[in-house]
Amino acid sequence: MDLSEHHLEELRQAMQILENPGIVAKITNVIGQPLEKALAFLPKNVYEKIGSITETALMKAAETAVFTLKDTPNAKPSNGWHKFGVAAFGAVGGFFGLPALAIELPVSTTLMLRSVVDIARSQGESINDPAVKVACLEVFALGGRSESDDASESGYFAARIALAQTMAEAAKQFTSKTMADESASVIVKLISKIAARFSVQVSEKVTAQAVPAIGAAGGAIINTLFINHFQDMAKGHFTVRRLEKIYGADTVKAAYEDLRRK
Repeated sequence: MDLSEHHLEELRQAMQILENPGIVAKITNVIGQPLEKALAFLPKNVYEKIGSITETALMKAAETAVFTLKDTPNAKPSNGWHKFGVAAFGAVGGFFGLPALAIELPVSTTLMLRSVVDIARSQGESINDPAVKVACLEVFALGGRSESDDASESGYFAARIALAQTMAEAAKQFTSKTMADESASVIVKLISKIAARFSVQVSEKVTAQAVPAIGAAGGAIINTLFINHFQDMAKGHFTVRRLEKIYGADTVKAAYEDLRRK
């Protein structure tokens, strides 16, 4: 079944978002220098800490964000409120620098995940569905390619393929129990895989905020760019998922890859 002209245009817009996130270029414009130069301001062991903090942040976000919104599909998302909250905590991070990351990132990630869930609802998803909950977490793995990705796939579908099996297992165990429960071990595994990808983009954010002149205002701007990025990823991701329900996953993927090659 071929996609209608309207749905094909929706898919084209989603593809352009998912394959061309452009967050590094936007951050570079804010700090006024390439991220590579900003690396000089980071302590050598910072990346190890970022990995650990990122995984903790996702774990805390998963425990709370998906359970605090009502299941009202097609409701208009409150993107502005979520941006305001993330920007406020970005200002704190920009003012206090790296020491504040362990406090700022879990809160910002929870707000971003709430925004992702909100966008999922606006695309007709039921957030009571365990598969939708893990799909919301999946958004944090989008927007970048991993070394283990299949080079024949687009960055978006490579990320989905890499997580597919763990996501299916996690959906079966995603209940109202906390992530620390033994029955949620597969969810912990999924979050660990997502964190490996998410931490790359967190590192880019932290690198920019480490520039001495960035300050509170710059931290707020960078965090706004950060949530804009994941709101865009969510919009693209759940547009693709909505079309897959209409036409089937294989048909949508083939159309997506055809659009990507043009």
